[in-house]
Amino acid sequence: MSSTSTMLSVASASPSASLLVHENLKERLKLGSSSLSFNKNTTNPFINTKSFGRISMVAAVKVSRFEEVSMAPPDPILGVSEAFKADTDGKKLNLGVGAYRTEELQPYVLNVVKKAENLLLERGENKEYLPIEGLAAFNKVTAELLFGADNPVIKQQRVATVQGLSGTGSLRLAAALIERYFPGAKVLISSPTWGNHKNIFNDARVPWSEYRYYDPKTVGLDFEGMIADIKAAPEGSFVLLHGCAHNPTGIDPTPEQWEKIADVIQEKNHIPFFDVAYQGFASGSLDADASSVRLFAARGMELLVAQSYSKNLGLYAERIGAINVVCTSADAAARVKSQLKRLARPMYSNPPIHGAKIVANIVGDPTLFNEWKAEMEMMAGRIKNVRQKLYDSLSAKDKSGKDWSFILKQIGMFSFTGLNKAQSDNMTNKWHVYMTKDGRISLAGLSLAKCEYLADAIIDSFHNVS
Repeated sequence: MSSTSTMLSVASASPSASLLVHENLKERLKLGSSSLSFNKNTTNPFINTKSFGRISMVAAVKVSRFEEVSMAPPDPILGVSEAFKADTDGKKLNLGVGAYRTEELQPYVLNVVKKAENLLLERGENKEYLPIEGLAAFNKVTAELLFGADNPVIKQQRVATVQGLSGTGSLRLAAALIERYFPGAKVLISSPTWGNHKNIFNDARVPWSEYRYYDPKTVGLDFEGMIADIKAAPEGSFVLLHGCAHNPTGIDPTPEQWEKIADVIQEKNHIPFFDVAYQGFASGSLDADASSVRLFAARGMELLVAQSYSKNLGLYAERIGAINVVCTSADAAARVKSQLKRLARPMYSNPPIHGAKIVANIVGDPTLFNEWKAEMEMMAGRIKNVRQKLYDSLSAKDKSGKDWSFILKQIGMFSFTGLNKAQSDNMTNKWHVYMTKDGRISLAGLSLAKCEYLADAIIDSFHNVS
């Protein structure tokens, strides 16, 4: 009898016959089969019984081949938004995910993005596949935006640029390149860093270790520790650096410190690997926010740079970014690009077109480009105003004499409050402020009107929870 067959049992069947069939059912279950049995009184948890008068139908449920697959823990960042949505309290604040909000705490689509999308509709653009490396017009403007159009690395065609699936996908593609062509090489990651960095390198099977970055005593940069750890790393390591607006701390090296970091990386023959997720969004200036990358390129160093347009153009769901590899020659860049394409093909085949055309239309058009810069300055300015108001509120309300000025020294959309896990839990459980457990808050999700409420929550959590 097949495993999907139906077996009917008359209630008057002999006990011995019923037992025999029950034993047969248990053997079938052990083999992972699905069947029906005569025994209407079974207590087997895999069996459902339905009675029709004196006749019983007993169905055995097949055990899943995925029985050993455990439930994954919720994402520490995206899970914050899920918890926020479930909260019904009117005072709740979502300061977890790094997404820009208006003063009314609503999502914002840039006006210049709407104009670029209208252009696509007017031109009747098609939806054909892009090449593996992405949209040529996008790759051109994104490299020029990063390095400067007149940079020698651009003029000499020494940059291999491939469109990626935003910052995450670009980092993942670079990790695959490292795993294949630099086997055993280690990536140094700041402590702390963006929560997905470790996942990316783990999945790419690239070993990593941490270098000191955040100093909890000063709520600032542990520069000496950072330099010492980069020096101590095996020669030829990849050093992952946040180009601007370090996530999660908001603490960036000074220009003088960047020079010293470059010195040590050159001395140790390391390869710098920049993650640039906030160009123009941190300071309001595209050039200022790219200065660290350009410093390293000007020294003739080979380097990797991942880019994202999620924040600075608000293209979160378009998944638009790029991986750039600066090489010593155009020939090397061409070979690297060919291998990046080879890695991308089985991974996702080719990238999406919509976001790429939006970026190409905006950056490639002087009028739209200037409008974008103005909107970016507006967004960066709103975050700076919120940062100042939060500092003012904390300073006015906290009578303990604690120095909160570290908040003003940080930059970008995040602030590292210095709150520990228990204090962060208090922020959520008591004050309905949703944030990551490392004490990071997204100022992009805060309004001027909510600054005093947030200050009360921070002061209570800092002083009354250990």
